[in-house]
Amino acid sequence: MALIRTKRVYLPRTADDGYRVLVDGIWPRGMTRQKADIDLWLREIAPTKALRQWYRHDAQKWPEFRRRYYEELDNNAESVAHLKKLLAGGPITLVYSSSETRLNNASALKSYLENQNGE
Repeated sequence: MALIRTKRVYLPRTADDGYRVLVDGIWPRGMTRQKADIDLWLREIAPTKALRQWYRHDAQKWPEFRRRYYEELDNNAESVAHLKKLLAGGPITLVYSSSETRLNNASALKSYLENQNGE
């Protein structure tokens, strides 16, 4: 499987980003499409609004957020398959807007994808 990275949408594209996929359900505040420089906005892969609002980047809720988000991903086979197909073509960067750089939906999604493929 190809390499998966995560990166804030507010950081510029670099040569090692590969295919850039925005994985948020809402468009990043203050960003134009040109500035975001993404290849795909896969909003369907984002956590539901209810889950996102419940979590609110509370570190104590992280384990439960991941469990619930993984459950959502298990029931979202089409979007997960889309990402896996992209991965087969080379490295991808899961782009997100949160100021929380470790405990966010992109890092949870990265772990989910890696664990699905035995990594």
